[in-house]
Amino acid sequence: MAICFQFQSPLKPITFPSSTTKRVPIFKCKASFSTTTTTELEPVFTSVKSFAPATVANLGPGFDFLGAAVDGLGDFVSLSINPSVSPGHVTISEISGSSKLSPNPLFNCAGIAAIATMKMLNVRSFGLSLKLEKGLPLGSGLGSSAASAAAAAVAVNELFGAKLGVDQLVLAGLESEAKVSGYHADNIAPAVMGGFVLIKSYDPLELKPLIFPQNQELFFILASPEFEAPTKKMRAALPAEIGMPHHVWNCSQAGALVASVLEGDVVGLGKALSLDKIVEPKRAPLIPGMEAVKKAAIKAGAFGCTISGAGPTAVAVIDNEEEGKKIGQKMVDAFLEEGHLRSVAMVKKLDRVGARLIEGVPR
Repeated sequence: MAICFQFQSPLKPITFPSSTTKRVPIFKCKASFSTTTTTELEPVFTSVKSFAPATVANLGPGFDFLGAAVDGLGDFVSLSINPSVSPGHVTISEISGSSKLSPNPLFNCAGIAAIATMKMLNVRSFGLSLKLEKGLPLGSGLGSSAASAAAAAVAVNELFGAKLGVDQLVLAGLESEAKVSGYHADNIAPAVMGGFVLIKSYDPLELKPLIFPQNQELFFILASPEFEAPTKKMRAALPAEIGMPHHVWNCSQAGALVASVLEGDVVGLGKALSLDKIVEPKRAPLIPGMEAVKKAAIKAGAFGCTISGAGPTAVAVIDNEEEGKKIGQKMVDAFLEEGHLRSVAMVKKLDRVGARLIEGVPR
């Protein structure tokens, strides 16, 4: 999918029911992308509407293997059975919230994921019509493409009785992500599963949910500037090789980050995500004001700050919402003063649920 990465108007907050706890298995999927059902399924709904959240990938030292879902931001997909659409096919009838996306399902993240999920479910006798509501800016570092893909995969799955597990839905979304920015699951996995997710392995794909304690407060402070940060360009800036000292350092910080998540240690989490010595040092200079934004966030009381995904959004963490708002303003000020970029800041909780069905009309 060819995307013009361009900042759009301020992020669209949405009101959503509180997150709930999820299961904690490790998900393994050794099969490559293929049909998973041998008999064709009948739809259980005539139409459904799904939601998938924004995500923060990498979390500093966790490049391509750690990610988290963010509550209150994301994309919606509405899907319906449409007799005028050729059986086994999907059309995109409407896209709102962005004028940059192709309505061709073969070049649209939601369309690619929907097709992949239909193939997994062996859907051949029904044509589907899809509407995409973008709540996330393109190229913002908040998993915009993953949110579209996750919402579409869940919508198709729910329409046909929710026969696929989360690992298979991640694979369907990964099919889409691979065509946008590369084969990495640190956005699509938390978008589907919610919470923090560790990608333990890519071959075979193994996903490990990391459960942040329910009784602990965690807030993400997201400062998104008006700046283009194409994922492919930001990945091209990374070194092909790294020295052993930096490898050891980043591994230790990634381990500390995982331990902090499991312990509910927001201070430790913030410290670890701030100490990447491999990726952030190469990307931060490409985002005007990013280094000053990080310093401003930490000086204002944030426990840590780094680049969200490929950027340009900066993400900081704190355990108090009101303090988070003050820190967010300092980050906005730094983007303007040092980077000469306008930006918006939001304070959001961890989304513990991931992509889900929110409406359905029974057949």
